[in-house]
Amino acid sequence: MGATYRDRAAAGAALAGALARYAKRPDVVVLGLVRGGVPVAAEVAAQLEVALDVLVIRKLGVPWAPEVAFGAVGPGGVAVHNDDVIRRLEPRDIDAVVAREEAELRRREAIYRAGRPPLVLRPSKIAVIVDDGLATGATARAAVAVARALDAAAVVLAVPVGSARALEALAPLVDGLVCPVRPSPFGAVSEYYEDFHQVTDGEVAAALDSAGVRPTGTV
Repeated sequence: MGATYRDRAAAGAALAGALARYAKRPDVVVLGLVRGGVPVAAEVAAQLEVALDVLVIRKLGVPWAPEVAFGAVGPGGVAVHNDDVIRRLEPRDIDAVVAREEAELRRREAIYRAGRPPLVLRPSKIAVIVDDGLATGATARAAVAVARALDAAAVVLAVPVGSARALEALAPLVDGLVCPVRPSPFGAVSEYYEDFHQVTDGEVAAALDSAGVRPTGTV
């Protein structure tokens, strides 16, 4: 099977086309999930000519199989758990992973939000949450919960590619769901990109600087 997208920027360009109805709207903010979702989100925001910001979410991976998520954590103490997975784990294993990922979340928040206040979505912002793909949906679920906790007027989830199962589970939780490519069966997200390198903190910072990211609390 050939890759669907050349890289994350190309995926963002394709996704922007499916989000055209949000173009040039001052009440819309595109939130890139750190790290891989940020290059996609930056392209979406640039093409739609809307605000860009970041949302730091950390997946909670099973210690011996990190690609399997038992949940995710986000800023403000938001946590989402996959009960089907978590019931198979020992409490000490859960606590160790949570502690590590919460520390990493704080580190990244300090880097990406340096000099800027926390993300503000109330009272009238439409949050368009963007990631580079959707596999289990644990990270996206936490991101939606964070946006709801921040009193977003509406929450839209947008990904270039996603699994049908995860999309079906997330659909009732959001006000809009955009995913141009929904392969079945679904493999790893990386299979749908020619270039799926690990995005660095520097790349995220550069994308935000290039976009001239500013606080989103005012329209």
